[in-house]
Amino acid sequence: MRFLHTADWHLGMSRRILSDEARPRFAEDRRTAVREIARIAQEEQVEFVVACGDVFDANHLDRAEVARAVEAMGAFTVPLFLLPGNHDPLDAGSVYRSRAFTAACPDHVRVIAEPGPIVLRPGVEIVGVPWRTRRPAGDQVAEVIAALPPAPGTTRVLAAHGIVDDDAIASGDDALIGHAALTCALDAGLVDYVALGDHHSTRQVGGDPRIRYPGTPEATRSDEQEAGGVLIVDIGHGDGGLAVRRLDVGTWSFRREAFDLRSAEDVERFAAALDSARDKERTVLRLDLAGSLSVAEDVRLHEVLDTRADLFASLTVSDRTYDVAVMAGDNDIAALGLAGYARTAADEIARVAAGGGDDAGAARDALRLLYRLAGGSA
Repeated sequence: MRFLHTADWHLGMSRRILSDEARPRFAEDRRTAVREIARIAQEEQVEFVVACGDVFDANHLDRAEVARAVEAMGAFTVPLFLLPGNHDPLDAGSVYRSRAFTAACPDHVRVIAEPGPIVLRPGVEIVGVPWRTRRPAGDQVAEVIAALPPAPGTTRVLAAHGIVDDDAIASGDDALIGHAALTCALDAGLVDYVALGDHHSTRQVGGDPRIRYPGTPEATRSDEQEAGGVLIVDIGHGDGGLAVRRLDVGTWSFRREAFDLRSAEDVERFAAALDSARDKERTVLRLDLAGSLSVAEDVRLHEVLDTRADLFASLTVSDRTYDVAVMAGDNDIAALGLAGYARTAADEIARVAAGGGDDAGAARDALRLLYRLAGGSA
């Protein structure tokens, strides 16, 4: 039996970090990813597709956004099972209960509304664990497993959403999924594969190939590992084992890169690195800059940033990750041709800019402005 495991589509997601021009493209590309998943499902001849939670980014979305999302789901030619997650729980105000969803939902799209087994055909079941509130009490997955009767000869896929307790950063979350319960259910033959959602990175849990997160099909953050794909799962493959393949889907890239800048040559290498980036219109790049530059080199650095910013979906350098000292020497200031009070002010600004204190950033900005006003050239 072959199926496609996906999760965390987050349809309707927006990112404030994106430019105004890039936001609509980001939303449309998430729907395009859904159509690409449908194409892969047909090409790979899977029996069904299960999307394990957070299909929608929120329950309260614009009606047109929901309608476009449902229209994209119409591209599937096999059953598509949608599991409500923590972003789109099946509560009273759920997007899955909205008129925009129910009126247009294709027949092959099924929302997993109740916990427990769903029979696809004799010998194949999905065991769903839907979120019906944003704050469930206790381990929902463990409760479903505890009530699950043995079914010899039946292949079962457990579809759930959430963080496994081994991966939890903070303790005390009642909704964590117990790793031990998953392993026991697998070892006892109650289920054959655990399809999870919530992590946006592709990963196995505890190194167990039977428990997996597929990652989000379109990247959303720079700390995600192997985002932008789906998993093709074969159960009963070969000698009766498990085979899992990851296939690429996404087109967006969220990256964080660091550069150490200490010369004019470093600045030009930095400019070349930005210029060589592929698919800039679908790249979100966060920069960590450090080093020390002269005034002219610093002005050139900001010319590079200013002229490249519009080419990327987002190109940012935050104050927290900008640590480039401006070392204005006598030659830098002398080249401006200033005298009297202006020269005294320039020397004082240069001293503050090099000091690295609370006012260093404002002083660097002032130096750049002074350099330009005085006719300096990078």
